[in-house]
Amino acid sequence: MNIEAIIFYFFSSVLLIAALRVITARNPVHAALYLVLAFFTAAGIWMLLRAEFLAIVLVLVYVGAVMVLFLFVVMMLDINLDRLREGFWSYLPLGATVGVLMVIEMVLVLSGKYFDTGHLPNPADPGAGYSNTKELGRVLYTDYVYPFELAAVILLVAIVAAIALTLRRRKDSKRQDPAVQVAVKRADRVRLVSMPSEKKEG
Repeated sequence: MNIEAIIFYFFSSVLLIAALRVITARNPVHAALYLVLAFFTAAGIWMLLRAEFLAIVLVLVYVGAVMVLFLFVVMMLDINLDRLREGFWSYLPLGATVGVLMVIEMVLVLSGKYFDTGHLPNPADPGAGYSNTKELGRVLYTDYVYPFELAAVILLVAIVAAIALTLRRRKDSKRQDPAVQVAVKRADRVRLVSMPSEKKEG
């Protein structure tokens, strides 16, 4: 067994333990931290598979942005853990059934004729000068440039639709109009009143 196999099995063991702790940890902050560990170990496995672009994207996007946001939200909301655990055992049979079905499907796929790891040839060594990121960018912007642009347009439409659905104008809310504030004049805000002077009695 070479050093790559040892590192792969080590990362796989850590990934399985971290994924299991994500769903079994009682504290949501601890579960989010275990998920960060799972992302890091998955990125390490992708690095072993020479998919460095996916590994870097996983670390930068999920660990650096999404999970930090999750941690801030979880820590700021002050979640009631007792109320969160209510009804856990009632959903356990359904969750266990779905989990068993997923395991059966994965076993059937991986043990099939086309996905059996024993019959798949080992990938050829691309060489020292090969760049997975460069090759992925070349394929993405040449062979799949139109599907890529179509996906970008669909995501843009989804963003605009989400903003339009959530932006509701309320009559009781007060807003500031910068154009009105800039165009204001002194006579519109200040009024000079002439009042007779009062004499102090006594």
